[in-house]
Amino acid sequence: MHKAMAAGSGAIISPEGYVITNHHVAGKVSRLTCRLADGEELDARLVGTDPLGDIAVIKLDLAGRKGKAGPLPVAAFGNSDEVRVGDTVMAMGSPSGVSQSVTLGIVSNTQLIMPELYWPGSFSLDGEDVGSLVRWIAHDAVIYGGNSGGPLININGEIIGINEIGLGSLGGAIPSNLAKDLAGQIIKNGKVSRSWIGLEVQPRLKSSTLDRGLLVSGVVKDSPADKAGLKSGDVLVSFDGTAVDGRLPEDIPKFNRLVLFAPIGKKVNVKVLRDSREKPFEIETVDRGMAKGRDVEFKAWGMTGRDLTMMAALESERAAEGVLVHSIRSGGPCNEAKPPLAPGDIITAVANQPVKNLADLGGITAKITEGKTEATPTIVEFDRKNLKMMTVVKVGKEPPPDKPAHARKAWLGVDTQVLTKELAGALDMKGQTGVRVTQVIPGKNAEKAGLKVGDIILKIDGTKIDATKPEDSEVFQNMIRQYPSDAEIALDIVRAGQPQQIKIPLELPPTPPSELKRYKDDDFEFVARDLSLSDKVSRKLSEDTRGVLIEKVERAGWASLAHLAIGDIVVSIDGRAVDGVDEMEKLMAQARQAKNKSIVFFVKRGIHTMFVELEPDWSSRKN
Repeated sequence: MHKAMAAGSGAIISPEGYVITNHHVAGKVSRLTCRLADGEELDARLVGTDPLGDIAVIKLDLAGRKGKAGPLPVAAFGNSDEVRVGDTVMAMGSPSGVSQSVTLGIVSNTQLIMPELYWPGSFSLDGEDVGSLVRWIAHDAVIYGGNSGGPLININGEIIGINEIGLGSLGGAIPSNLAKDLAGQIIKNGKVSRSWIGLEVQPRLKSSTLDRGLLVSGVVKDSPADKAGLKSGDVLVSFDGTAVDGRLPEDIPKFNRLVLFAPIGKKVNVKVLRDSREKPFEIETVDRGMAKGRDVEFKAWGMTGRDLTMMAALESERAAEGVLVHSIRSGGPCNEAKPPLAPGDIITAVANQPVKNLADLGGITAKITEGKTEATPTIVEFDRKNLKMMTVVKVGKEPPPDKPAHARKAWLGVDTQVLTKELAGALDMKGQTGVRVTQVIPGKNAEKAGLKVGDIILKIDGTKIDATKPEDSEVFQNMIRQYPSDAEIALDIVRAGQPQQIKIPLELPPTPPSELKRYKDDDFEFVARDLSLSDKVSRKLSEDTRGVLIEKVERAGWASLAHLAIGDIVVSIDGRAVDGVDEMEKLMAQARQAKNKSIVFFVKRGIHTMFVELEPDWSSRKN
């Protein structure tokens, strides 16, 4: 699951702390923090959300208020049906996350829809065509990214719209009467319930001679409308006692609201014109549900999946059973299967057990991975369009890559460059071959013996170092590796133009970074390892520096969201020193057990130090 930080706007609509905003602002949040107009910050939780209306409701955590905080300022709804073109309005919010803003404008259209050129489906959220329900209040009060969810108010300070879209310099707000109704349902029931009959309509054709009604463009097979006998080409003139008309695209959302807001399970009477004659029908509405299920992450599979809703099942022309694969992690178990699973596949069975929904998949996964430290090859049956396919997925923890140990041969703690012909000539050493010392590792035998940066090494124990070209850079080190690690060597060097000889005991090389112990945190999605000598030397750290190096940060994980970066050195966690990955693993396990609201890393980043606050959502942890 990719995570990102974002900012949006909202309005407090009750003393209890309910806040109305957009679904595209808060509908998929894991963590919410709200800053009030006076700067007070409060945590909040998502109460419910409605992608079709693009409305979400969150609730402020009033128990977290500090000091003697007064009552919340509460905004009142106005009547959006009374809004007229030319009315003065103000758009309020937090563009780009700034503290607050108010812009002034006028209403230019009270029934804005997406241009017919792009209609239908030109504004979709989670598979829902927002424009099929909403006719926006268009205005020119300037709004920017981050204003979404903020109120559009009239000169009396009443909410007459919830700002949602921008078309060039034109803003669009969801009418307050619709927004208020959706928010009320969410506060009462945690969701918005809607009816469905499987009837699709469009404006009457321009060539039509009729002066009333909506053209039935389609009837979904086996839907209530289909069972009642309606057909494409019928012209709908009445729905549940209300006359309907569709001359323009702007008329479609008005009819859709009649259907969607009808009571579920109600038998409604409709009238159509068929062959110029009026015919009555009775249709029983059914629960529409969501267009798409919510994403659930299965880390043991390297995928996210969704339940098949009724609407999704209809679109795929299948029964609403199975788990829809929504996304696949590159290099993860599903991606590495042969054949690999892909977005759009529907998992129907795992380990010869049927999978009807996410709960089934979660339960089977728990059994497969219980007590296992390595991935388990598991047979998976899935549908890919009309194909019935099978594959084997290695479900569970991926084994660490096999990193063969390097041979521990003799080492001299220096870095060098080749004494090229050009460099030898410039140093008045024409015809000489060898290497020049570029770095002496602090605290090692080379430094203790007195070798210095700038020394020119010509021979080892009287043997000439035959290096004259940049590609000869390994010649010197290869000669050193031929000796036993406890041998003592004599180096013929030139220092400041004067030849001399230095004897240096060789030693074993430090453990290379590839062989150091690592810690992988699957919850926060980062990899850390112990500090190597080369890390300390390259960063000019003292040899006794303690900490762990961040080697990998998964894009859009919790660590990435907190701005932890590759190359950071974690010095402490929640104030406790981190001497190595063993200590980090211990401290992270304690934080995980306690489900700490935040975990604070103190890190070194170059010459800078900073506190990095990781804020997990433990409730979102899945299989």
